[in-house]
Amino acid sequence: MLQKNDVIQLEIQSVTNEGSGVGRHEGMAVFVPMTAAGELVQVKIVKVLKNYCYGIVEQVLRPSEQRLVPDCPVFRRCGGCSLRHLSYQEELRCKGEWVRDVLQRIGGLSLTVPPVLPSPLERGYRNKAQYPFGLSPDGKAYCGFYASRSHTIIPAEGCLLQPPFFEKICRAVCAYIDQTGGDIYEENTGKGLFRHLYLRWAEATGEVMVCLVINGERIPRPQLLVERVLATCPQTASIQLNINKRNTNVILGQKSTVLWGKEAITDILAGVRVRISPLSFYQVNHQGAERLYRTAAEMAQLQPEDRLLDLYCGAGTIGLSMAGQVRELTGVEIVESAVRDARQNAAENGIHNARFYCEDAGMAASRLVREGLRPDVIVLDPPRKGCDETTIDAVCAMAPKRLVMISCNPATMARDLKLLVQRGYQVERVQPVDMFPRTNHVECCAALTNSGK
Repeated sequence: MLQKNDVIQLEIQSVTNEGSGVGRHEGMAVFVPMTAAGELVQVKIVKVLKNYCYGIVEQVLRPSEQRLVPDCPVFRRCGGCSLRHLSYQEELRCKGEWVRDVLQRIGGLSLTVPPVLPSPLERGYRNKAQYPFGLSPDGKAYCGFYASRSHTIIPAEGCLLQPPFFEKICRAVCAYIDQTGGDIYEENTGKGLFRHLYLRWAEATGEVMVCLVINGERIPRPQLLVERVLATCPQTASIQLNINKRNTNVILGQKSTVLWGKEAITDILAGVRVRISPLSFYQVNHQGAERLYRTAAEMAQLQPEDRLLDLYCGAGTIGLSMAGQVRELTGVEIVESAVRDARQNAAENGIHNARFYCEDAGMAASRLVREGLRPDVIVLDPPRKGCDETTIDAVCAMAPKRLVMISCNPATMARDLKLLVQRGYQVERVQPVDMFPRTNHVECCAALTNSGK
């Protein structure tokens, strides 16, 4: 029986979706961060539980050919990346393995899963960042990211997931805070003004939004902030304050005010001009999203007379990218500001066959059933928690010919696919799409047909 501080040799058999290698010693699973499949490592056991334990690498005895020297100085301390010690080819292989595993284990589905579609960009692909503010020992403001499973803020200069100019904005804003003597928010006391710096970038147009999340209504010397940001990033089109005075882990409050520029920035995604306000959901990988949307459209097999229902539609980007191929588009989203954006996006793109409702997806789907709506195709793009059974039941009651599910969580997708199969649908195809290189996340598209038709 393994005990804490034991030192063993271990062959790593696979990599978990948290980025830890796993091997077996005398039948017990041992999880070891920063390892790769096929490696032989010397491991020190640091924690022992009933059926598994955790270890740390003391020496790599036989390295994998897929191992890389991490190219980020705060890798493993920052909670952003988990796979930066692997080649990108190995990362894609691991992600495909994770998808196959959950489809079988949770969904009871034995499917041939094709290789993961790679992201067009491995670096600098994120068009959104939310940086908590910290205070250094010498009293200077800094931006960073939370360490894994904690709220310790790790300074993250030169983050390789963000475009390089994000870091310049971070420096400019922190210099403004230092110059004005602004207080940094403290979670344990709920005191302090500056909580997060929230940046968004419209890749196609180049427009940038800079949003300060504050624990108050105003900031000192706002014109100084505007001057510093514009001098650093001339493509900035919107500078805003987001008001969040709640003692909560939720980053954004519900109220935003414009300090300078526009209320929203504009991007072009899959041929659709998209209005992005602070609270709008928007895919963080622009080029990856276009690949994802093309995959979803192929799976939908849309026809000119089809009625399309887009549940969890956000700012309407998926449905609007398909609206020209169908007779009618209906979108449903619970976030009111996102629905406003969706309606304005439709208007600005001259799309007149779309309507959007602000409602919970399950309640809206049930209401549409009662109203007799019979969509030919439904697109489901739920949050990480997946669909609730009310939504699943209502979708099945509408009996569309085809369903397309887009999910950022393969585990909840597998659970929901199982429910849909139990209600008469057949999973035709699942395609993983990498939207989040170097992290443990992978997006999936699934195509289903109504086996009763």
